[in-house]
Amino acid sequence: MKFRNFTKAIFTLCISLCMLVASSLFTSHAIAATQGLTYDQIRNTGLANKCSDILSSSRGGRSFIPIGVGKSVEITDLCLEPTSFFVKEESTGNKRKKPEFVASKLLTRSTSSLDFVKATVTGNSDGSLSLVETDGLDYQPITVKMPGGELVAILFTIKSFKATTAPGVNGITTSVDFIGSTDVPTYRGSGFIDPKGRGLAIGYDSAEALPGKRNSFDNRSIKDDSTSKGTMSLQIAKLNADTGEIAGTFETEQTSDNDLGGVEPKEVIIRGVFYGRVSA
Repeated sequence: MKFRNFTKAIFTLCISLCMLVASSLFTSHAIAATQGLTYDQIRNTGLANKCSDILSSSRGGRSFIPIGVGKSVEITDLCLEPTSFFVKEESTGNKRKKPEFVASKLLTRSTSSLDFVKATVTGNSDGSLSLVETDGLDYQPITVKMPGGELVAILFTIKSFKATTAPGVNGITTSVDFIGSTDVPTYRGSGFIDPKGRGLAIGYDSAEALPGKRNSFDNRSIKDDSTSKGTMSLQIAKLNADTGEIAGTFETEQTSDNDLGGVEPKEVIIRGVFYGRVSA
């Protein structure tokens, strides 16, 4: 019996070590993301949703990409991979409890990242930098699940991102933070028709018997596809001046889907990592 227990313990230890080694190999492989891999090597692995990283760099300003006053550089292949989501939960039972952001689970795991985003960075007279997003796959519809089970639809976006840094930086370093605003388009387009056949560009204007008083019956009859505003910050933590690679973390605060004005949107905070390349 003792020998059997000993054998079982050794077997369990071997399995644990194998799982640890496999986990470390997958992590290093995921960090490399899709660099140098073929389509067949990426398909069905989940790597297409991951951003690259810089393995040898540190924060502290030792690397530097100068940008003179009035000069511009372009950031290409900017990839933003969200890793955590927080949705503001309103207190229902206890009026004394203030609303707070609660961690939520991502359901659309394979299609949550933004990629191939382009941006222009320009040097200002006070030494600060201005960043303007110009192109790319800059929005992604995702869904998260709150602890209570509620599903929240979000259009994660960096569209029309306009940001600035603190003055006196005079270039991109590993201590530069871009902070600014983004445009958050509507989650559903004007051609969407709800279950009652109502839409903004097509469908019925109203599904009630008294269209003249529809506001007092159901505000879902009034469709609105206007764009809202969000805030985003990019914190550069790694920089390779030789290759022009930058990487770091981001945080964005925006609203969730409002069903074309039919429901009250929720406040959402999304955090994650990003990677990009700087070219003169």
